[in-house]
Amino acid sequence: MEKSFYELRNSKLGPKVARALEARHFEAWYFDDIPEAADKAFSLIPKDHVVSWGGSMTAKAMGLYDRAAKEGYTLINRDTAKSPEEKVELLRRALLCDTYFMGTNAVSEDGILVNIDGNGNRVAALCYGPKQVIVAAGMNKVVKTLDDAVARARNLAAPLNIQRFPAIKTPCNANGGCGNCKSAESICCQIVTTRLCKPAGRIKVILIGKDLGF
Repeated sequence: MEKSFYELRNSKLGPKVARALEARHFEAWYFDDIPEAADKAFSLIPKDHVVSWGGSMTAKAMGLYDRAAKEGYTLINRDTAKSPEEKVELLRRALLCDTYFMGTNAVSEDGILVNIDGNGNRVAALCYGPKQVIVAAGMNKVVKTLDDAVARARNLAAPLNIQRFPAIKTPCNANGGCGNCKSAESICCQIVTTRLCKPAGRIKVILIGKDLGF
């Protein structure tokens, strides 16, 4: 079967973005298909690692959470919490895991990650704590510039993400667009730009030539 124009674009741009990430001291790879990308992710994780994650829809779509459980890794899974207090404790413990899965809200073509967060646990893990962070990103996350990446995170990713939580009363949940709000329930409390990986290689970025997550 011939590739669509979209798939052709991704197969050409993806390796270029991976090289741009490597120039910023990330480890990075591009794969056309999800199974290859998932296999690469697990090739990076020693069997004795404690694994956790940040609720990434991309990582979930790739089956990374289920596979980690099936392969017998020790997990820190906030979804197993029996109370809000236990959930907070699991989120705190996840910051000291060995391998942390997450997505990203945007990637610029020159290799900069942009992430937006409400509680901050996901971006905290990206910046410091886990021994390694594996970022899974569909090519729909790739935009031209850093300004485009910030705009995508605020104007597309956040309004889409909030739709999963109908009880949260923010302007973006009500009307689908960013209201630049100061709501106590805002999920846009931290906006983190990761322009370099330090120490080198700690953050591994796996780009997939599909539309995955927000």
